[in-house]
Amino acid sequence: MDSQPQESDITTGQKVNEDCAVIGFSGGGVYSSIIAGLRSLQHRGQESSGIITYDGKIHVKKGMGLVSEVFKNADPMPGIVGIGHNRYSTSGSKGIENAGPFVISCSLGYIGITHNGEITNEHELREELKHDGYIFTSSSDTEVMLIEFVKEISRYGINEGIKRGMERLKGAYAAVLMINDRLYAIRDKFGFRPLVLGRTFNGYIIASETCAIDALSGETIKNVEPGEVIEVFNNSYKTIFKLDGDVSHCMFEYVYFARPDSIIDNIEVFQARVRMGMRLAVESPVDADVVVPVPDSGRAQALGFSKATGIPYSEGLIKNRYSERTFIMPDQKSRLAAIKIKLNAIKSEISNKRIVLVDDSIVRGNTMKYIVKIVRDAGASEVHVRISSPPITAPCFYGVDMKTKNEFIAANKTIESIKNEIGADSLAYLSIDGLKQAIGIKSICISCLTGIYPEYVPLS
Repeated sequence: MDSQPQESDITTGQKVNEDCAVIGFSGGGVYSSIIAGLRSLQHRGQESSGIITYDGKIHVKKGMGLVSEVFKNADPMPGIVGIGHNRYSTSGSKGIENAGPFVISCSLGYIGITHNGEITNEHELREELKHDGYIFTSSSDTEVMLIEFVKEISRYGINEGIKRGMERLKGAYAAVLMINDRLYAIRDKFGFRPLVLGRTFNGYIIASETCAIDALSGETIKNVEPGEVIEVFNNSYKTIFKLDGDVSHCMFEYVYFARPDSIIDNIEVFQARVRMGMRLAVESPVDADVVVPVPDSGRAQALGFSKATGIPYSEGLIKNRYSERTFIMPDQKSRLAAIKIKLNAIKSEISNKRIVLVDDSIVRGNTMKYIVKIVRDAGASEVHVRISSPPITAPCFYGVDMKTKNEFIAANKTIESIKNEIGADSLAYLSIDGLKQAIGIKSICISCLTGIYPEYVPLS
């Protein structure tokens, strides 16, 4: 998809866009370490998975599906360094050609990249690079990012080339660049997407979340700071430069995407979600008999709601642990089919009771409508829905699959009309101030709540 998305593209949600998992490893046991890291980050992407390793030669393995499916019968890949990628994308962009990581051979050797986020000036850069003679094999903005870095590095050397490439790239990117046997952790100056550096007993790891470091029994060294570039080489690391910018961490990482056991920019996600639930209870109390989370996305928030109110907490809905995350599925038909398999009610915990149903967010509304029906069919006398984030009303251009404004239920409807549509007795959302206080940092991106963007977006 080479053409710039016009208004019709935005309203149909067909632009390549992804919030993915990235990992890089340098040291012993590269292949097994990357596999373990990618498995721990499977929640960030379930469409495709890939690994590139380097041992003087380049080795590539990619496939559609989960990490366990793609690498089930694969031979171990040799290497002294490597990068890996789990991908999630919008509909219209599936295909092995868009699976990461990407690699290119050039005068410096092999340069590969794995990227989480979205390059908002991807179209302009793609057309400019085409004019200069570069050839693209995919519709992914990650390939544009790679070729832009290759161009600048070939002209100015590694350090200056990376800096010039970052200055040309707009939008969100947490990336690992592999240049032969060296790794570079790169984070945009806003810090939209998380990226961390850690150490294991046999090497260094760069990953989207700390849970990948924990999976390898490693130690987190530091967050890659917004605008920072860290080089990992020869069993050591160093910051080579840091660009200044206004920090704007994505609030949706804390609300939904990140694993609750991860620590994102020094904030433990689980505790942030508990605080969201506690604040929600203060802002929107309700007389009820039991607090029931929508598993797994509302579990910590429901625990916080219960703590703040004293209303008992119960696992009134059971999730099939082998089901996929419905938000990152490509279309509504898939999401509704999955939710029927995903959830079932425990009638003894719900029947004849006033239920507080807690979840992290409502985007389209159809899923919540079905969940409310499940609870009512199980005999609930009342269903009060509490959402631990504010209403989502505007598109995201920084790496979350929320492009279609007319599909946001809160964009054109009042809370009262949403309540009626989903079939609840009452509905309340957490306030923006409450969200900020619960997360615990002021420098968060709330563009999807306000429609105010910190940097260039394709359409304004």
